[in-house]
Amino acid sequence: MAYFRITLMRSAIGLPMRTRGVLAALGLRKRMRTVYHPVTPDVAGQIMKVKELVDVEEVEHALSKQEQREQRRPDPGYYVESAMPR
Repeated sequence: MAYFRITLMRSAIGLPMRTRGVLAALGLRKRMRTVYHPVTPDVAGQIMKVKELVDVEEVEHALSKQEQREQRRPDPGYYVESAMPR
């Protein structure tokens, strides 16, 4: 099943209540928050109402919060192979 990965890129400050209501219905409350919704015409219509504010990608499966955290973790730049003998 395909999903929309929707990330709020721009703030809704100063926008009409109707637009803020669409963002709330999508589950987007803060900037850079990411939510996953199944690909349906209803969700696609909501996305079209706020297309200037969000970044949308179609993905195969939704990631859990833990998987999203692991994906954002930067490469440490080094690896500890084993501890030094003392």
